[in-house]
Amino acid sequence: MNREPDFFEGLQSELSDGRRWLDRFIVLAYAAVAGLLVVGFTLLSETALDIFQLLYGRYPWLTLIWIPACTALVAWLTRKYFMGAAGSGIPQVVAALSPQTTGKKARERLVSLRLSFGKIGLASLGLLGGLSLGREGPSVQVAAGVMQHSHRWLHRKSGMDMHALLVAGGAAGIAAAFNAPLAGVVFAIEELSRRLESHNSGLIIAAIVLAGLMGVSVFGNETYFGVIKVPHLDWSALAPGLVVALLCGALGGLFSRLLIVSLTGISNDRFTQLRQRFPIRFAAGIGLLIAVIGLASGGSTFGSGSDAVREMLAGQAESSYLFVPLKFVATWLTAWSGVPGGIFAPSLSIGAGVGHQVAFWSSPELAAALIAMGMAAFLAAATQAPLTSFIIVMEMVDGRPMVLSLMASAMVASLVSRMISRPLYTSLAAFLTTSLTNPPPAGEAPSSATATAKSETTSP
Repeated sequence: MNREPDFFEGLQSELSDGRRWLDRFIVLAYAAVAGLLVVGFTLLSETALDIFQLLYGRYPWLTLIWIPACTALVAWLTRKYFMGAAGSGIPQVVAALSPQTTGKKARERLVSLRLSFGKIGLASLGLLGGLSLGREGPSVQVAAGVMQHSHRWLHRKSGMDMHALLVAGGAAGIAAAFNAPLAGVVFAIEELSRRLESHNSGLIIAAIVLAGLMGVSVFGNETYFGVIKVPHLDWSALAPGLVVALLCGALGGLFSRLLIVSLTGISNDRFTQLRQRFPIRFAAGIGLLIAVIGLASGGSTFGSGSDAVREMLAGQAESSYLFVPLKFVATWLTAWSGVPGGIFAPSLSIGAGVGHQVAFWSSPELAAALIAMGMAAFLAAATQAPLTSFIIVMEMVDGRPMVLSLMASAMVASLVSRMISRPLYTSLAAFLTTSLTNPPPAGEAPSSATATAKSETTSP
């Protein structure tokens, strides 16, 4: 028969197992290091973007040379030294978690400490070049690379296997990057693991929270975009809110589908072949297009887009219907170029732009609410991770009074997106896993998709 637990017996069992406590200490120490590394990544990337903005402010036309040169340099460094660092890194972590990815060498082609440092430097260099990318997605691969390194110090019976460490690391990256520990936990369940194993879930959550606390210790307990003033929401907000959710769902689904087709090379069109044959020149050409788009937008499409979101939420942004399509194209082109960088921050800015435009044409007094709903909706549509998306936005704008509105917009947009595109990260992870586990036979040329994966390991 089952008996009630004895407190003193349990306490004695816990305290007598010194190895278990040492393993816990190692995991939490690595989690703290992962959080600090993401904090350093944040500071470096913000400094790089500030330098670019200073350059653009003084010599705007120089960007027509500077951006293509930086894009080509980042693409060359990525292919030459850090092949697994391209894109956001979330598909790499998901692929590393796949049961089909077996063996240390195969996993380290996707996630490793070396790739973490490469990711930080290359993504920051991309922001120095004004590319439309974010650091939040890359932080997942950065933190996962740190956490997987701890496995070599753990006892084989510690209960924290490589799967658990990668889940903890990836979620810790989200928590530290967004200063949002709750979003990190939900991300671990929704996007990485789909579940948390009961015997080590407490340690995983502790590692995620500890990594998030590293960000709080440096930046303070402030939300990413400040605190928005939520207007009174009644039935009059239903129609514009639904328009925002539907528009973001359609645009986000199209964005996801476009990325899958572009990055896997399944279309095998002329541009895909050009990208495979001349990747550095292709990246330089993409950089030139991004520079032209940035100049046409008055500089608003350069970088992650976080400043544009802050201006919209503060009511200081000019209403331009060109921002959304131009930022959409600039972000897609950046991902297609093969440089390391994520889509989280650019997706938030695109969604904010949709909400801002709908508010301008319908209900200006609802602008802050519609912008926040647009952010959650487009991110949910692009990633098809609605729970993570609305919690990220809620924690970024201190939008707890808007929980139901953010949740509804994210759910509706994700539903619309699923009618247009397959899940982005799952599809790219499956593509990476296939290219790792099923290389072409000796003497046979790889397919266009496999060639792209082997040469660039690209993901958004």
